[in-house]
Amino acid sequence: MEQPVNGKKRLAVLFGGQSTEHEVSLRSSINVINAVDRQKYDLTLIGVDKQGRWTLCNEADYLINPDDPARIKLAPCANYLAVVPGQMVAGQNSAQLIDIASGKTLPHVDVAFSVLHGAAGEDGSVQGLLRVLGIPYASPDVLGSSVCMDKDMTKRVLRDAGLPVTPSVTLHRADVAGADYDAIVAELGLPLFIKPASQGSSVGVSKVVDEAGFRQALALAFAFDHKVLIETTIEGREIETAVLGNDDPSVSVCGEILANDEFYAYDTKYLNDGQAGLVIPAQLDASLSDEIRLIAKAAFRVLGCAVMARVDFFLTRQGEPIINEVNTIPGFTSISMYPKLWEASGLSYPQLVDKLITLALDRARDAADIKTDR
Repeated sequence: MEQPVNGKKRLAVLFGGQSTEHEVSLRSSINVINAVDRQKYDLTLIGVDKQGRWTLCNEADYLINPDDPARIKLAPCANYLAVVPGQMVAGQNSAQLIDIASGKTLPHVDVAFSVLHGAAGEDGSVQGLLRVLGIPYASPDVLGSSVCMDKDMTKRVLRDAGLPVTPSVTLHRADVAGADYDAIVAELGLPLFIKPASQGSSVGVSKVVDEAGFRQALALAFAFDHKVLIETTIEGREIETAVLGNDDPSVSVCGEILANDEFYAYDTKYLNDGQAGLVIPAQLDASLSDEIRLIAKAAFRVLGCAVMARVDFFLTRQGEPIINEVNTIPGFTSISMYPKLWEASGLSYPQLVDKLITLALDRARDAADIKTDR
Protein backbone atom coordinates (compact mmCIF):
# COMPACT_ATOMS: atom_id res chain seq x y z
CA MET A 1 0.00 0.00 0.00
CA GLU A 2 1.86 3.05 -1.30
CA GLN A 3 1.79 6.07 0.98
CA PRO A 4 2.46 9.67 -0.11
CA VAL A 5 5.97 10.89 0.59
CA ASN A 6 5.16 14.61 0.25
CA GLY A 7 2.89 14.87 3.29
CA LYS A 8 -0.21 15.32 1.19
CA LYS A 9 -3.34 13.18 1.37
CA ARG A 10 -4.58 11.50 -1.77
CA LEU A 11 -8.04 12.52 -2.90
CA ALA A 12 -10.01 10.46 -5.40
CA VAL A 13 -12.61 12.41 -7.39
CA LEU A 14 -15.33 10.18 -8.87
CA PHE A 15 -17.52 11.36 -11.74
CA GLY A 16 -19.62 10.23 -14.69
CA GLY A 17 -21.68 7.18 -13.78
CA GLN A 18 -24.49 5.15 -15.30
CA SER A 19 -27.31 7.53 -14.46
CA THR A 20 -29.26 9.97 -16.61
CA GLU A 21 -27.20 12.69 -14.89
CA HIS A 22 -23.89 11.45 -16.34
CA GLU A 23 -23.21 14.68 -18.24
CA VAL A 24 -24.11 16.86 -15.27
CA SER A 25 -21.62 14.87 -13.19
CA LEU A 26 -18.88 15.50 -15.76
CA ARG A 27 -19.54 19.22 -15.56
CA SER A 28 -19.49 19.10 -11.76
CA SER A 29 -16.13 17.32 -11.83
CA ILE A 30 -14.46 20.21 -13.67
CA ASN A 31 -15.24 22.69 -10.92
CA VAL A 32 -14.41 20.36 -8.04
CA ILE A 33 -11.05 19.39 -9.56
CA ASN A 34 -10.18 23.04 -10.21
CA ALA A 35 -11.06 23.97 -6.63
CA VAL A 36 -8.97 21.31 -4.86
CA ASP A 37 -6.04 22.68 -2.84
CA ARG A 38 -3.03 21.05 -4.53
CA GLN A 39 -0.85 21.99 -1.56
CA LYS A 40 -2.90 19.59 0.59
CA TYR A 41 -4.07 16.88 -1.81
CA ASP A 42 -2.74 14.75 -4.65
CA LEU A 43 -5.47 13.69 -7.06
CA THR A 44 -6.63 10.40 -8.49
CA LEU A 45 -9.34 10.97 -11.09
CA ILE A 46 -11.81 8.12 -11.56
CA GLY A 47 -14.31 8.35 -14.37
CA VAL A 48 -17.20 5.89 -14.37
CA ASP A 49 -18.42 5.32 -17.91
CA LYS A 50 -22.00 4.60 -18.96
CA GLN A 51 -21.30 0.85 -18.80
CA GLY A 52 -20.28 1.21 -15.14
CA ARG A 53 -16.56 0.65 -15.73
CA TRP A 54 -14.16 2.55 -13.51
CA THR A 55 -11.38 4.23 -15.47
CA LEU A 56 -8.21 6.03 -14.42
CA CYS A 57 -8.28 9.47 -16.01
CA ASN A 58 -5.64 12.01 -16.95
CA GLU A 59 -6.63 15.49 -15.83
CA ALA A 60 -5.37 17.06 -19.06
CA ASP A 61 -7.64 15.17 -21.45
CA TYR A 62 -10.33 13.20 -19.64
CA LEU A 63 -13.24 15.10 -21.23
CA ILE A 64 -14.43 15.68 -24.78
CA ASN A 65 -16.24 19.00 -25.41
CA PRO A 66 -15.85 20.13 -21.78
CA ASP A 67 -17.30 23.57 -22.55
CA ASP A 68 -20.47 22.30 -24.25
CA PRO A 69 -23.18 21.05 -21.83
CA ALA A 70 -25.04 19.27 -24.65
CA ARG A 71 -21.99 17.44 -26.08
CA ILE A 72 -19.70 16.87 -23.10
CA LYS A 73 -18.38 13.28 -22.89
CA LEU A 74 -15.97 11.14 -20.95
CA ALA A 75 -12.97 10.51 -23.18
CA PRO A 76 -12.28 6.86 -24.13
CA CYS A 77 -9.82 5.25 -21.76
CA ALA A 78 -8.07 1.88 -21.72
CA ASN A 79 -7.00 2.15 -18.08
CA TYR A 80 -9.83 0.22 -16.43
CA LEU A 81 -9.66 -0.26 -12.68
CA ALA A 82 -10.34 -3.22 -10.42
CA VAL A 83 -11.35 -2.70 -6.81
CA VAL A 84 -9.84 -5.17 -4.35
CA PRO A 85 -11.11 -5.10 -0.75
CA GLY A 86 -8.48 -5.54 1.92
CA GLN A 87 -8.10 -5.85 5.66
CA MET A 88 -7.17 -3.47 8.44
CA VAL A 89 -3.41 -3.03 8.67
CA ALA A 90 -1.97 -0.68 11.29
CA GLY A 91 -5.34 1.02 11.66
CA GLN A 92 -5.86 1.49 7.92
CA ASN A 93 -7.79 -0.51 5.39
CA SER A 94 -5.51 -2.15 2.86
CA ALA A 95 -8.08 -2.00 0.04
CA GLN A 96 -6.51 -1.45 -3.35
CA LEU A 97 -7.35 0.04 -6.72
CA ILE A 98 -5.54 -1.81 -9.48
CA ASP A 99 -4.90 -0.78 -13.09
CA ILE A 100 -6.07 -3.93 -14.90
CA ALA A 101 -3.88 -3.44 -17.98
CA SER A 102 -0.60 -3.03 -16.11
CA GLY A 103 -1.48 -4.88 -12.92
CA LYS A 104 -0.07 -1.96 -10.94
CA THR A 105 -1.62 -0.87 -7.67
CA LEU A 106 -2.68 2.77 -7.49
CA PRO A 107 -1.53 4.95 -4.60
CA HIS A 108 -3.55 4.57 -1.41
CA VAL A 109 -6.66 6.80 -1.39
CA ASP A 110 -7.23 8.73 1.84
CA VAL A 111 -10.60 10.27 0.97
CA ALA A 112 -13.07 10.35 -1.94
CA PHE A 113 -15.12 13.21 -3.34
CA SER A 114 -17.91 11.77 -5.46
CA VAL A 115 -19.98 13.83 -7.86
CA LEU A 116 -21.70 10.71 -9.20
CA HIS A 117 -25.18 12.23 -9.36
CA GLY A 118 -28.25 10.02 -9.53
CA ALA A 119 -28.65 6.25 -9.63
CA ALA A 120 -25.64 4.01 -8.84
CA GLY A 121 -23.86 7.01 -7.38
CA GLU A 122 -26.10 9.01 -5.10
CA ASP A 123 -28.36 6.19 -3.90
CA GLY A 124 -26.02 4.60 -1.35
CA SER A 125 -24.44 2.03 -3.67
CA VAL A 126 -21.09 3.76 -4.15
CA GLN A 127 -21.19 4.92 -0.54
CA GLY A 128 -21.50 1.28 0.51
CA LEU A 129 -18.58 0.28 -1.69
CA LEU A 130 -16.38 3.06 -0.31
CA ARG A 131 -17.39 2.13 3.21
CA VAL A 132 -16.39 -1.51 2.64
CA LEU A 133 -13.09 -0.28 1.21
CA GLY A 134 -12.51 1.90 4.26
CA ILE A 135 -12.30 5.10 2.18
CA PRO A 136 -13.94 8.20 3.74
CA TYR A 137 -16.25 10.05 1.37
CA ALA A 138 -17.78 13.51 1.13
CA SER A 139 -21.48 12.68 1.11
CA PRO A 140 -24.11 11.24 3.47
CA ASP A 141 -23.71 7.61 4.49
CA VAL A 142 -25.48 4.63 2.95
CA LEU A 143 -28.81 5.02 4.73
CA GLY A 144 -29.14 8.78 4.32
CA SER A 145 -28.17 8.53 0.66
CA SER A 146 -30.62 5.77 -0.18
CA VAL A 147 -33.55 7.29 1.71
CA CYS A 148 -33.07 10.73 0.13
CA MET A 149 -32.70 9.24 -3.36
CA ASP A 150 -36.16 7.70 -3.12
CA LYS A 151 -38.56 10.64 -2.93
CA ASP A 152 -41.37 8.43 -1.64
CA MET A 153 -39.24 7.23 1.29
CA THR A 154 -38.02 10.78 1.91
CA LYS A 155 -41.61 11.96 2.29
CA ARG A 156 -42.48 9.09 4.62
CA VAL A 157 -39.59 9.84 6.98
CA LEU A 158 -40.22 13.59 6.93
CA ARG A 159 -43.95 13.15 7.56
CA ASP A 160 -43.22 10.87 10.48
CA ALA A 161 -41.03 13.62 11.94
CA GLY A 162 -43.82 16.18 11.54
CA LEU A 163 -42.09 18.13 8.78
CA PRO A 164 -44.13 19.60 5.90
CA VAL A 165 -44.04 17.78 2.53
CA THR A 166 -45.88 18.10 -0.76
CA PRO A 167 -49.09 15.98 -0.86
CA SER A 168 -48.65 13.03 -3.23
CA VAL A 169 -49.72 9.59 -4.36
CA THR A 170 -47.20 6.80 -5.04
CA LEU A 171 -47.66 4.28 -7.85
CA HIS A 172 -45.71 1.10 -8.57
CA ARG A 173 -45.59 -0.57 -12.00
CA ALA A 174 -48.25 -3.08 -10.96
CA ASP A 175 -50.59 -0.18 -10.12
CA VAL A 176 -50.57 1.49 -13.53
CA ALA A 177 -53.45 -0.37 -15.16
CA GLY A 178 -55.73 0.40 -12.24
CA ALA A 179 -54.63 4.00 -11.72
CA ASP A 180 -57.82 6.02 -11.29
CA TYR A 181 -57.25 9.44 -12.83
CA ASP A 182 -60.49 10.93 -11.50
CA ALA A 183 -59.83 9.73 -7.95
CA ILE A 184 -56.28 11.11 -8.00
CA VAL A 185 -57.47 14.47 -9.32
CA ALA A 186 -60.18 14.56 -6.64
CA GLU A 187 -57.45 14.04 -4.01
CA LEU A 188 -54.68 16.23 -5.40
CA GLY A 189 -56.34 18.61 -7.87
CA LEU A 190 -54.96 19.88 -11.17
CA PRO A 191 -52.38 20.46 -12.53
CA LEU A 192 -50.44 17.41 -11.35
CA PHE A 193 -46.72 16.71 -11.47
CA ILE A 194 -45.59 13.17 -12.20
CA LYS A 195 -41.99 12.14 -11.59
CA PRO A 196 -39.83 9.03 -11.15
CA ALA A 197 -39.26 8.36 -7.45
CA SER A 198 -35.48 8.01 -7.74
CA GLN A 199 -34.30 10.39 -10.44
CA GLY A 200 -32.75 13.83 -10.18
CA SER A 201 -32.27 16.92 -12.33
CA SER A 202 -35.99 16.83 -13.25
CA VAL A 203 -35.46 13.82 -15.52
CA GLY A 204 -38.77 12.18 -16.51
CA VAL A 205 -40.89 14.88 -14.89
CA SER A 206 -44.16 16.03 -16.51
CA LYS A 207 -46.85 18.57 -15.77
CA VAL A 208 -50.32 17.08 -16.28
CA VAL A 209 -53.58 18.91 -17.00
CA ASP A 210 -55.77 16.14 -18.48
CA GLU A 211 -56.17 12.37 -18.57
CA ALA A 212 -54.35 11.90 -21.89
CA GLY A 213 -51.37 13.78 -20.49
CA PHE A 214 -51.66 11.74 -17.29
CA ARG A 215 -51.21 8.44 -19.17
CA GLN A 216 -48.32 9.83 -21.23
CA ALA A 217 -46.61 11.18 -18.11
CA LEU A 218 -46.89 7.84 -16.33
CA ALA A 219 -45.32 6.06 -19.31
CA LEU A 220 -42.44 8.54 -19.35
CA ALA A 221 -41.82 8.35 -15.60
CA PHE A 222 -41.95 4.55 -15.56
CA ALA A 223 -39.33 4.50 -18.31
CA PHE A 224 -36.90 5.81 -15.68
CA ASP A 225 -38.04 4.02 -12.52
CA HIS A 226 -40.18 1.24 -11.06
CA LYS A 227 -42.00 3.68 -8.77
CA VAL A 228 -43.40 7.14 -9.49
CA LEU A 229 -44.81 10.02 -7.49
CA ILE A 230 -47.89 12.01 -8.43
CA GLU A 231 -47.81 15.35 -6.66
CA THR A 232 -50.18 18.24 -6.22
CA THR A 233 -49.16 21.57 -7.71
CA ILE A 234 -47.95 24.09 -5.18
CA GLU A 235 -48.61 27.64 -6.33
CA GLY A 236 -45.81 29.80 -5.04
CA ARG A 237 -42.03 30.18 -5.06
CA GLU A 238 -39.11 27.70 -5.28
CA ILE A 239 -36.61 28.19 -2.45
CA GLU A 240 -33.42 26.21 -1.89
CA THR A 241 -30.98 25.92 1.00
CA ALA A 242 -27.56 24.32 1.33
CA VAL A 243 -26.65 22.30 4.43
CA LEU A 244 -23.07 21.56 5.48
CA GLY A 245 -21.79 19.59 8.46
CA ASN A 246 -22.05 16.41 10.48
CA ASP A 247 -23.52 16.35 13.99
CA ASP A 248 -24.21 20.10 14.12
CA PRO A 249 -24.75 21.22 10.52
CA SER A 250 -24.87 24.77 9.26
CA VAL A 251 -27.41 26.11 6.76
CA SER A 252 -26.66 28.70 4.08
CA VAL A 253 -28.70 31.71 3.14
CA CYS A 254 -31.80 30.90 1.13
CA GLY A 255 -31.87 31.15 -2.66
CA GLU A 256 -34.78 31.39 -5.08
CA ILE A 257 -35.19 29.83 -8.53
CA LEU A 258 -37.00 31.81 -11.20
CA ALA A 259 -37.52 29.11 -13.80
CA ASN A 260 -39.07 31.32 -16.53
CA ASP A 261 -40.74 28.12 -17.74
CA GLU A 262 -43.59 25.84 -16.67
CA PHE A 263 -41.24 24.14 -14.23
CA TYR A 264 -37.53 23.81 -13.52
CA ALA A 265 -36.81 21.10 -16.10
CA TYR A 266 -33.50 19.48 -17.10
CA ASP A 267 -32.97 21.69 -20.17
CA THR A 268 -33.73 24.80 -18.13
CA LYS A 269 -31.21 23.77 -15.50
CA TYR A 270 -28.32 22.67 -17.66
CA LEU A 271 -28.73 23.38 -21.39
CA ASN A 272 -30.56 26.68 -21.84
CA ASP A 273 -28.10 29.20 -20.45
CA GLY A 274 -29.81 32.15 -18.84
CA GLN A 275 -33.32 30.73 -19.00
CA ALA A 276 -33.48 30.14 -15.25
CA GLY A 277 -32.70 32.96 -12.85
CA LEU A 278 -31.18 32.48 -9.41
CA VAL A 279 -31.82 35.08 -6.73
CA ILE A 280 -29.31 34.78 -3.89
CA PRO A 281 -30.13 35.60 -1.20
CA ALA A 282 -33.86 35.13 -1.72
CA GLN A 283 -35.99 38.14 -0.90
CA LEU A 284 -37.60 36.86 2.30
CA ASP A 285 -38.46 38.32 5.67
CA ALA A 286 -35.78 37.45 8.21
CA SER A 287 -38.21 35.42 10.31
CA LEU A 288 -39.35 33.35 7.31
CA SER A 289 -35.77 32.81 6.17
CA ASP A 290 -34.88 31.58 9.65
CA GLU A 291 -37.90 29.25 9.67
CA ILE A 292 -36.92 27.69 6.34
CA ARG A 293 -33.32 27.22 7.47
CA LEU A 294 -34.45 25.56 10.71
CA ILE A 295 -36.68 23.14 8.78
CA ALA A 296 -33.81 22.37 6.41
CA LYS A 297 -31.53 21.55 9.33
CA ALA A 298 -34.20 19.35 10.93
CA ALA A 299 -34.75 17.49 7.63
CA PHE A 300 -31.01 16.96 7.19
CA ARG A 301 -30.75 15.39 10.63
CA VAL A 302 -33.90 13.27 10.60
CA LEU A 303 -32.98 11.79 7.20
CA GLY A 304 -29.59 10.70 8.51
CA CYS A 305 -27.61 13.05 6.29
CA ALA A 306 -24.02 14.11 6.86
CA VAL A 307 -21.38 16.27 5.16
CA MET A 308 -23.72 17.95 2.67
CA ALA A 309 -27.19 18.12 1.16
CA ARG A 310 -29.38 20.64 -0.61
CA VAL A 311 -32.90 20.95 0.78
CA ASP A 312 -35.46 22.30 -1.70
CA PHE A 313 -38.73 23.97 -0.73
CA PHE A 314 -41.92 25.31 -2.19
CA LEU A 315 -43.10 28.49 -0.51
CA THR A 316 -46.87 28.74 -0.82
CA ARG A 317 -48.66 32.00 -1.50
CA GLN A 318 -49.74 31.90 2.14
CA GLY A 319 -46.06 31.91 3.19
CA GLU A 320 -45.90 28.25 4.24
CA PRO A 321 -42.61 26.43 3.47
CA ILE A 322 -43.07 22.85 2.20
CA ILE A 323 -40.15 20.48 1.57
CA ASN A 324 -39.96 19.35 -2.04
CA GLU A 325 -36.89 17.09 -1.98
CA VAL A 326 -33.43 16.58 -0.50
CA ASN A 327 -30.42 16.14 -2.77
CA THR A 328 -27.38 14.48 -1.16
CA ILE A 329 -24.89 15.09 -3.99
CA PRO A 330 -26.06 18.42 -5.37
CA GLY A 331 -24.67 19.85 -8.56
CA PHE A 332 -21.26 21.48 -8.58
CA THR A 333 -21.49 22.95 -12.08
CA SER A 334 -20.76 26.62 -12.71
CA ILE A 335 -24.51 27.39 -12.46
CA SER A 336 -25.36 25.07 -9.54
CA MET A 337 -27.19 26.44 -6.54
CA TYR A 338 -25.31 24.60 -3.76
CA PRO A 339 -21.88 26.27 -4.20
CA LYS A 340 -23.52 29.60 -5.07
CA LEU A 341 -25.48 29.55 -1.81
CA TRP A 342 -22.33 28.96 0.20
CA GLU A 343 -20.46 31.65 -1.70
CA ALA A 344 -23.21 34.08 -0.72
CA SER A 345 -22.86 32.82 2.85
CA GLY A 346 -19.15 33.66 2.92
CA LEU A 347 -17.56 30.38 1.80
CA SER A 348 -15.74 30.47 -1.53
CA TYR A 349 -15.81 27.51 -3.92
CA PRO A 350 -12.28 26.30 -2.93
CA GLN A 351 -13.09 26.78 0.76
CA LEU A 352 -16.31 24.80 0.33
CA VAL A 353 -14.57 21.87 -1.36
CA ASP A 354 -11.87 21.86 1.32
CA LYS A 355 -14.49 21.95 4.08
CA LEU A 356 -16.39 19.01 2.54
CA ILE A 357 -13.21 16.91 2.41
CA THR A 358 -12.44 17.82 6.01
CA LEU A 359 -15.94 16.82 7.11
CA ALA A 360 -15.54 13.45 5.37
CA LEU A 361 -12.28 12.79 7.24
CA ASP A 362 -13.80 13.97 10.55
CA ARG A 363 -16.74 11.59 10.14
CA ALA A 364 -14.38 8.69 9.40
CA ARG A 365 -12.45 9.40 12.61
CA ASP A 366 -15.69 9.47 14.58
CA ALA A 367 -16.81 6.19 12.98
CA ALA A 368 -13.53 4.55 14.01
CA ASP A 369 -14.55 5.00 17.65
CA ILE A 370 -17.62 2.80 17.20
CA LYS A 371 -17.08 -0.66 18.65
CA THR A 372 -17.27 -3.55 16.19
CA ASP A 373 -16.85 -6.36 18.72
CA ARG A 374 -17.99 -7.12 22.25
